[in-house]
Amino acid sequence: MSPVISTPTGTGGRTRLRTRRLLPAALGALSLVPLLAATPSAAAPSDERPAAPSGARTPAEAATAAYLDAVRADPRLARRFFERLPKGGDLHNHLAGAVSTEYLIRLAAEDGLCVDTRTMTAVAAPCGAGTRPAADALTDRAFHDAIVRAWSMQDFPPGGNGHDHFFDAFGKFGEVTWRHRGKLLAEVADGVVRQNQFYLETMVTPASEGARKLAAEVGWTDDLTALHKRLTAGGRLDRLVQEARAEADQGDAEFRRAAACGTERARPGCALPVRWISQVSRGTAPERVFTQIALGMRLAERDGRFVAVNLVQPEDGAVALRDYRLHMRMIAHLRKIYPKAHVTLHAGELWPGLVKPADLTFHIAEAVGVAGAERVGHGVDLVHEDDWRRTARAMADRQVAVEVPFTSNAQILGVKGHDHPFETYRAHGVPVVLATDDPGVSRVDITHEYQYAARTYGLTYPELKDLARASLQYAFLPGRSLWRGNPTRDGYRLTAACRAARPGAAEPGGACRELLTTSPRAAAQWRQESAFQRFESTFAGR
Repeated sequence: MSPVISTPTGTGGRTRLRTRRLLPAALGALSLVPLLAATPSAAAPSDERPAAPSGARTPAEAATAAYLDAVRADPRLARRFFERLPKGGDLHNHLAGAVSTEYLIRLAAEDGLCVDTRTMTAVAAPCGAGTRPAADALTDRAFHDAIVRAWSMQDFPPGGNGHDHFFDAFGKFGEVTWRHRGKLLAEVADGVVRQNQFYLETMVTPASEGARKLAAEVGWTDDLTALHKRLTAGGRLDRLVQEARAEADQGDAEFRRAAACGTERARPGCALPVRWISQVSRGTAPERVFTQIALGMRLAERDGRFVAVNLVQPEDGAVALRDYRLHMRMIAHLRKIYPKAHVTLHAGELWPGLVKPADLTFHIAEAVGVAGAERVGHGVDLVHEDDWRRTARAMADRQVAVEVPFTSNAQILGVKGHDHPFETYRAHGVPVVLATDDPGVSRVDITHEYQYAARTYGLTYPELKDLARASLQYAFLPGRSLWRGNPTRDGYRLTAACRAARPGAAEPGGACRELLTTSPRAAAQWRQESAFQRFESTFAGR
């Protein structure tokens, strides 16, 4: 059985470029648990490849599909259905933006922080002129609600600048999040479990201050080989790795205390497998970007708690746009040095009117073709890119998944419904996974995202089931898959070792048990399949 995981500390990663300093974000920690014991895109081009069905449907599955069709128009019953639906894992999640605003206010009050009443920004004590104790929000409802609106998208007016309000929120509550690592994860992990998910990858910025200092020491040269040698000279990068691992250890300890892991009062999140994606602040100087990428990749090869790197901060920021191709080249260079590190990239989180037309033409293509991204986050501007069908075919052939947070795309970019390329990706055989992005800021959960997908695109129960499966198939969990071949193209068919087994029935033996024992990926997938069996059994007699 595989061990679940712990976490680092770092910046929120979603802060706007004009924020004065990058505010450290909280990290949490978990240790691996055994999963085996689990009780413009509307027009269809001619080369589209519809997703293959996943084989014959069982009577229980057919009954579940019929029930969904019967309750689609009833918001209350539909919400209950989607709450209970097993929903795989969340692969695109920023820890600092995932916690509810109400919880952040409680933490601010506990820490004796203050709130600047003009900007609604949390600041350290003592509370001077123009500030109020955050604790006042616990008894003053109007003050509490004003903070919630400033720190999230609550009550944001239609037609307002959602992009700026969304990203500005991180700078307003940053003074809260950097102080709490394990506590934030304990809250988020419990929420993921309550949403009937089985895995979490969440983004944090490890050793943020140390990386900033090291980048300043080494300076910049566009000779990337020489730059990497400067970073590693005298063990400097190794010391930064140790700093990040120490942060992870501290976060892990705090998480276990907050969640009471190992005790009779253990919270649900203690049993959730978690992996960490190292954030890279794309709006900073090139030497800092390179240092953070190198740190994240070195961590992924040396510490199983970390699996990948990702570029964060607004993709439409001036520095992010100017250096986009340089960043892709950095990642391509470092992947040769750290081939075991995974890469998922925010790419194509753009829309006409937000940037110049030329900036819409290549971001996803370069993320996939140059940087070798294994997943793409958002990918909203796909059909505005040059030769976008070629990019979509490449993603389908290489099984490069796109992470889709519908609510975030609507709030930041104003893109929703059939303007969103969701249908185009699926029609071209590109793996699609639903995600939350920053559910605390957005005021949503993964249940909302699945319900939105079903309502907006008329998805059937088998299609929703395969979306949930995809979120574990394309996770950065180690080990072989429970599924054979390319399931997005060929359907989800059990691998030969488990072909005769039945998830949710008797514990498997032989080769299947060995697979589930040695592969965290297959174990998580088996756990979800068992949950599907239990879920569908409740509709079988209707």
